[in-house]
Parts: sequence; structure tokens; C-alpha cells
Amino acid sequence: MTTRRALLLALGLATAVDLGCLAADYDPGHFVAKPLLMPLLAAWAALSGAPRLLVVALLFGWGGDTLLLFDAEPAFLAGMASFAAGHVCYLALVRTRGRADAHHSFLLTLYCAVLTTTLLSLWTDLPGDLRIPVVAYSILLTAMAYGVGSRFGKVAGTGAALFVLSDTLIATDVAEWPPLPLQDFWIMLTYVAAQFLIVTGMLKALEARPAPEETFGEVRSATP
Repeated sequence: MTTRRALLLALGLATAVDLGCLAADYDPGHFVAKPLLMPLLAAWAALSGAPRLLVVALLFGWGGDTLLLFDAEPAFLAGMASFAAGHVCYLALVRTRGRADAHHSFLLTLYCAVLTTTLLSLWTDLPGDLRIPVVAYSILLTAMAYGVGSRFGKVAGTGAALFVLSDTLIATDVAEWPPLPLQDFWIMLTYVAAQFLIVTGMLKALEARPAPEETFGEVRSATP
């Protein structure tokens, strides 16, 4: 078994354990499994020839994952900042490695509508000291989703859209809206799927335009 395949299997196992623990409301298992997810995906991406910025974005995701395990506002803000740094890395990849000729007016309009509707709906229910940070983060998240979706193809774009969905569910929790059944389960499912699809979609798109000096190795197929 290759190291890449072993890492992918480990990621699948850790994801299954984490989602199972969330479904069973078993917090100790979630605390163990969740911080393993992004390092495993980052290691797999690195061995698959991912650009450094892509790996760094995943490591910022790991930072956010870990910080959000703690139920305290400073940890939430720090976690949001870590995720924001990851989005900046994705946007840098959009600028430097995305399709320069890509532009999708419908997608841009759709994301602007989603952003506006979401913020207007949540605004009055958000804690006062979190409103501006949530707005700033939401704008950055939306920019990332549009950039990735418009310049890296459908697979990565689907992942970016799932990232928006996952973070929107978190925002409704912060606003203390009535939760969905198994809301934490759906947050993690959409989040892990989002990161995996962004990575695999970007790797596939970059095969046609590799930049060896910016990667950990030659960009190879994202399939295990």
C-alpha cells in the first residue's frame, strides 16, 4: 500500500469516527478525531504534488478546527481568524494559478444574493460584538467560494459551496437559531467534503498548468 493511499484511508477512517461520534453525541471521540482530519488531508495533498499555499490553507483549517473545539468566544474568534487565513491562501491560489479567462456572472450574482440574504437574516440575532467579525469573515468566505468556483472547475467549486453551507450552519448556531437535527454532524460532513473537494478539484485543474517551483513535487492525479 502506498503512503498516499494509506493517508487517504486514514482520513476516511478518522472522518467516519468523527461523524459517528457526533451522531452518537460522544464528545470525547469528537475531540480526538476532529483535529486529525486536516493534517491527514494536508499530508495527502502534499504527497500528491499540491502547491504550498494549498497545504498551508489546510493547516489553517486544522487550526480553526482545533480552536472551535473550545466553547469560548476568544477561541471562536481565533478559530474564525485561522479559517480566514486559509481563505486568503485559497484566494492567492485563485489569483496566481486559476484560469485567468474565467468569469461567471451568474455565479457571482448568486453568491452576492446568498451573502446578502444570510447576513440580513442573521444580523439582529448575532451577538453585538460578533456582528462585524462575522460580516468580514462572510465576505471573505464568499469571495473565496466565487473565486474557486469560477477558476478551478466544478469539483472545487462544489467544495467551496459546501464550505459556505457549513459555515452558514455555524453562523445560525452562533445566532442561537433553533438547530437542525444532528446539526453538528451536518456541519462536519459538509466541511470535510468541502475541503476534500477543493483539494481534489484544484489538483485536477492544476495538472494542466503545473508550476514545479511552487509545489512539494510534481502535480499528479488526485485519484488515490
